[in-house]
Order: sequence, then structure tokens, then C-alpha cells
Amino acid sequence: MKTVVITGSARGLGLEMAKVFRSQNYNVVISDINEENLKKAENTLNEIASDAQVASCKCNVTISEDISKLIAFAQEKFKTIDIWINNAGVNQPEKAIWELTEEEINFILDVDLKGAIMGSRLIMQEMIKQKSGAIYNIEGYGSNDAVMLGLSIYGTSKRAITYFTEALAKENEVKQTGIIVGKLSPGIMITDFIVNAVGDKEKITLSEKTKKVYNILGDYPDVVANFLVNGMIKNTKNNAKIEWLTNRKAAWKFMTSAFNKRDFFKALDKPKDDNK
Repeated sequence: MKTVVITGSARGLGLEMAKVFRSQNYNVVISDINEENLKKAENTLNEIASDAQVASCKCNVTISEDISKLIAFAQEKFKTIDIWINNAGVNQPEKAIWELTEEEINFILDVDLKGAIMGSRLIMQEMIKQKSGAIYNIEGYGSNDAVMLGLSIYGTSKRAITYFTEALAKENEVKQTGIIVGKLSPGIMITDFIVNAVGDKEKITLSEKTKKVYNILGDYPDVVANFLVNGMIKNTKNNAKIEWLTNRKAAWKFMTSAFNKRDFFKALDKPKDDNK
């Protein structure tokens, strides 16, 4: 039975991917810095019928020792880690670059970029020892060089993630490790992430223009997760990109938006369980 480890998976896309893996009979290890959310997520996953097991481990991806502990925890529990997903991430306050504090900039880069780099480095060492495995990093706004006020540092980290993942995949080929390295491109997802910054410390008020674009292009994370997980399970290629919101799909959504009106924000503004 195969095992997946997902960082930042107590809610949002991480949790939804964990649900799909669980339904596909993968042992699932979830992690987060919030122990209360982590326990709720573990309980939710255990409600899904499966022959596999669920385990949770608190992990702060900005601390390399925490990542090492997460790897050791998963290995002790399940021996082999077949898929590792660097999913943990935070949004940034809707401010210009010069309005951000040094603390905010460091936190965004530490979680969104350095966390994925250190996670990839440490799990690659272990997968080389076990002679198998796959590592996936999450792309986001900025990966395709798009620029927008309020997403400058977040976008910088995501553009760097794309380059880093491609570089890791290339080195992987040169060294002939046999490990798979790939990118996940989920597009725009309607979760609490888009209205919360720096780890829920600050609320973001989206403009009506931004909401309009999100209503056209956005999707709920369970839909995206199902596509991404099935793509990972089927993938056998190094340097693969598993992309939900392709240019063709985005164009179709814009073309049909007049007939397919949606308002995700009515539901998003209502009080919800942290794991939704």
C-alpha cells in the first residue's frame, strides 16, 4: 500500500487532496502548524472508507528540523514515502511591496519558497535511498510571470518555485536518481486562502473586479484536487506539469461566463468550519 505526505494539509487544497488519496487507498500523512485544525482534518479523513491509514504530524515548514521530523514520522509509521507534496503556503496582504514589513516578506518567502526548497531537498535524500518516489511542488499566481498589485512577493515565490522545480527535475535526470519531480498547477481556487494573508493574521478585502475574475475562473478545491491527484497517480514522467486551469479552459470559461454566472463569495463570506 502506497503512502503520500502532504504539507499544509489541515484544510483547503491540501486536505481535499488527502481525501482523494484516502479514497484511492493511499496511506495519508497530513501536517500543519495548527494542531486543532490538524486533529479535525484527521477525524474527517478517518470518516472516509478505506483500507489505508491516516496519520497527522505537526510541522512548521520554515524549520528544517520540523520537516526532518515529519519525514521520520512518516517512515516510522509506513516505511516508504511514495509521494511528497510541498503544499504549505500563505497569501500576502494586499499591499505594494514598499508597504510590506520585513517580517511579512520573510514569512511569505520562508513558507511559500524556502519551505518547498527545504522539503524537496530533505525528501529527495530519502527517496534516493529507497530508490523510488515522486515530489510535487505547487505553482500559483506569478508562475507564468503575471504581475498584480497585492501579490508581488507571493508571485515572486511562485515564479521561483517553477524555476526551482524545473531545475530539480533537470538535476534529477543528470544524476539518474529515478525519482519523479513535477509541478501542480491548480489555478484559482475558492477557499479562505484568497481572503486571508500571512497565515490568517490579516484579512484581505477583494475588489469587485477581482471577485468577478475569480467567479469566472475559480473552482472549489475538491474539484481541482480530484483532477490533480488522479494526474499524480497516473504520472510516470519526470518534470511533468499537471495543470487544471489551462489556457484553453480559461478561454472557455470567459466565453461562457454570460450564461454561467456564479457567485462564490456569498458562500465564502458565511461562517464555516476551518476544514472546509
